[in-house]
Amino acid sequence: MERLLRQYKEQIEQQLPTYIESLQAPQTIKEAMLYSLRAGGKRIRPLLLLSTLHAFRKPIGIGMSVACALEMIHTYSLIHDDLPSMDNDDLRRGKPTNHKVFGEANAILAGDALLTYAFQVVADDKTISSDVKVRLISELAKAAGPEGMVGGQVADLEGEGKTISLQQLEYIHRHKTGKLLQYSVRAGAILGEATEQQLTLLTLFAGHLGLAFQIRDDILDIEGDEQKIGKKVGSDIENDKSTYPSLLTLDGAKKKLCDHMKEARKLLDEAKIDASLLHYICDIVETRDH
Repeated sequence: MERLLRQYKEQIEQQLPTYIESLQAPQTIKEAMLYSLRAGGKRIRPLLLLSTLHAFRKPIGIGMSVACALEMIHTYSLIHDDLPSMDNDDLRRGKPTNHKVFGEANAILAGDALLTYAFQVVADDKTISSDVKVRLISELAKAAGPEGMVGGQVADLEGEGKTISLQQLEYIHRHKTGKLLQYSVRAGAILGEATEQQLTLLTLFAGHLGLAFQIRDDILDIEGDEQKIGKKVGSDIENDKSTYPSLLTLDGAKKKLCDHMKEARKLLDEAKIDASLLHYICDIVETRDH
């Protein structure tokens, strides 16, 4: 499993820069886009998409454009998150953040460029039928926009410095992190020609996985290794943010993580697919140290 995921990740890493390098655009914006795309990371979203295709025994090549588009949107969100007006971070994955290297204006534009270009990448894929393409683009826009990631980010900002309920915290995480993770699995299932029942089960699976992913993030902000994470730990406490450990205690957050992972694995089994890779990703999410 590990070897296959590493192989998928290498293919994503090779493919991503080719989209940017072929652009007829100013060199500065291309360099700024590539800088953040090449900064590394888990590539969990494209890997989820390709692993879902694998579960339906489909060639992963049919999902490569959508997988790369997903990573572009995720990367744009990180560039904007790091800006002084948002989280004001100097480091991302152990390297200076985009605005520290290219300046705030170019960092904003690099994020804008990655967001808009992501939809072009999907639209230009000649191997996907028009009907499926429209569905994928529509769902991606919803997952990334005000009803998804952006809405979650706004709710997160509004929750800073306040004590919020567990229900409000889950809303933030289901949208800020969860919607794109959910889309990753749904896109793979749609391209894999899943039945409606399978799509429903996999959507629920991805919902639990998304919450588990964020809970693990909250835990790592307390007991993680800065060298492995690539950024300062304790920033949630410093920014007075409500987190799963702050609302449930550290042990309570760990139990919640375990509960979500148990439910996620159960739903995977109910989908009646070759979910070996997706189960392996569950293990990674639950135990990751960065």
